[in-house]
Amino acid sequence: MASSAAGCVVIVGSGLIGRSWAMLFASGGFEVKLYDIEQQQIRNALENIRKEMKSLEQAGSLKGSLSVEEQLSLISGCPSIQEAVEGAMHIQECVPEDLELKKKIFAQLDSIVDDRVILSSSTSCLMPSKLFAGLVHVKQCIVAHPVNPPYYVPLVELVPHPETAPTTVDRTHALMKKIGQCPVRVQKEVDGFVLNRLQYAIISEAWRMVEEGIVSPSDLDLVMSEGLGMRYAFIGPLETMHLNAEGMLNYCDRYSEGMKRVLKTFGPIPEFSRATAEKVNQGMCLKVPDDPEHLAARRQWRDECLMRLAKLKSRVQPQ
Repeated sequence: MASSAAGCVVIVGSGLIGRSWAMLFASGGFEVKLYDIEQQQIRNALENIRKEMKSLEQAGSLKGSLSVEEQLSLISGCPSIQEAVEGAMHIQECVPEDLELKKKIFAQLDSIVDDRVILSSSTSCLMPSKLFAGLVHVKQCIVAHPVNPPYYVPLVELVPHPETAPTTVDRTHALMKKIGQCPVRVQKEVDGFVLNRLQYAIISEAWRMVEEGIVSPSDLDLVMSEGLGMRYAFIGPLETMHLNAEGMLNYCDRYSEGMKRVLKTFGPIPEFSRATAEKVNQGMCLKVPDDPEHLAARRQWRDECLMRLAKLKSRVQPQ
């Protein structure tokens, strides 16, 4: 069984993302200390993790080479943040998306950590230059943004502060690879990072086409799930271009004028008006009613699909 010799990881915040990180680090053989301000929240999180990992084992989808009991034995709760960070090699912050709350957490950590530990945030939208401003250990700070749900979607965006040391990025990249995630290096900070900028570009045009009556909400989603998404699950937009012609240069020669013509017809940023939101919601609710039970069941189905897709990708993709 793995022990703390592999290194200790601290998770600050025991919500969905914090629990997912705990499971991932344990799957890689790391001792995990879970910290939260409320003892009951820690107890609830540990119970939730146990149930989740047991169900993953039953489904044959548990990550890592250790048994479920060995992985669970690596995860413990810690009521004191000072106790938790002792001997830690990596601290992953997972508190709610509130800049002042996160800054308060990092200021507290900054005052008690050594010069070796990595201070990492799970934020999906807060800029590292704002999040880590004024910290003594800023060279050790980085954003490691996972994709929800992290246990099934391996991407992690690594976004440095302008003063983050290259070794911090390298160590975090290596750690993410070790626990089976797929890290990408965002070379400089930009609002929305990379994933959300791509996601918002798709949402923006999707919204505009539904608003203008070009396509129904349900058919719009089919264009992605039965069209673009089929390819994008395995290759990205740039490789798609490369393969859809005789290489990238040939694609640009053949299609760049047509792309520019269509792109010029894109409208302004949508207002996401209430009227269109109700129209889209109506279309969504025909498929998935928006009560808690139906939404939870659909999320579970989504996660099972992602689990199966991950297994398929591991078998078919070249290493």
